Amino acid sequence: MKEALLYQKLEDGLVRCNLCGHHCVIKPGESGVCQVRQNRGGTLYTLVYGSAISQQVDPIEKKPLYHFLPGSKAFSVATVGCNMQCKWCQNWQIAQAPRTSGWRNVPYTSPQVLAENALISGSQSIAYTYTEPTVFFEYAYDTAQLAHQAGLANLFITNGYMTGEMLDFFHPWLDAANVDLKAFRQRTYARYTGAGLQTVLDSLKKIKSLGIWLEVTSLLIPGVNDDPVEVTEMAEFVARELGSDTPWHISRFFPHYQMADTPPTPPKTLQMAYETGKNAGLEYVYLGNIAGESNTCCPNCGELLIRRSGYHTRMVHLRDGKCGACQHPIPGVWKFGD
Repeated sequence: MKEALLYQKLEDGLVRCNLCGHHCVIKPGESGVCQVRQNRGGTLYTLVYGSAISQQVDPIEKKPLYHFLPGSKAFSVATVGCNMQCKWCQNWQIAQAPRTSGWRNVPYTSPQVLAENALISGSQSIAYTYTEPTVFFEYAYDTAQLAHQAGLANLFITNGYMTGEMLDFFHPWLDAANVDLKAFRQRTYARYTGAGLQTVLDSLKKIKSLGIWLEVTSLLIPGVNDDPVEVTEMAEFVARELGSDTPWHISRFFPHYQMADTPPTPPKTLQMAYETGKNAGLEYVYLGNIAGESNTCCPNCGELLIRRSGYHTRMVHLRDGKCGACQHPIPGVWKFGD
């Protein structure tokens, strides 16, 4: 157990956590919304430091990150816990474990060992993923510094429900993020996730302004966030506020967790969203969770640059971050340190 960062001590033993958008005010003996930060005697502690419940190697495209070290391996790390309660949670067994099944005995893994394991695996990065990395901030923060010393990049795969203070604190060691923009309606966030839209929008803009490589994912769910008007507003926000060169991943929903009775996203909905993104001016729109290739082409001349089939990636005509045909610059991080 380790004292948490980013909190304030208040009167009567209360503490205010400043890590995420909930800004929980926590009484002694109680925990915040995430259930992994607890007030003990007027001091806030993180309960998951060193408790890596998952360590495995993934293709970086699985995150998904398409413009950051394509074809490389990412060492993926998670603890239990999340600051959202999404009804379609894909990793609910660990993300929601503090709420649904209680604590699980997880052997202690130090930040040093995580960094060493990542190097041994041949990965070029550490991805803080599967659950919400914001809630294991201190563990990720200490690991990230060691990762940089070892020449590894750091990636956040996140719901974006963190504070600007947290991003300011972490950003010197954070190299890329994929943020899940789950909807473009506050009522949808409130009903299905227990969180709020504006904090996520603010985080997206903050990440971009800090120079962290950013990609955005939206899981389209029938009857929840797939209305064409909402999809248009989402695409226009990405293009206007984050830049037309920001990759937008549109992902297909499959029945899961508390939404097992909701049908999969029809392919025609994904195609509608793809065309909507292009019409909004987005240069890089990708479809996920659906069969077929998801290639990167030059927005200037149309040349095929990177071919992807599943998680198999092949560089075609990308040369030193430029189109090999017309020399148009392609945004991304193609070598760590660029």
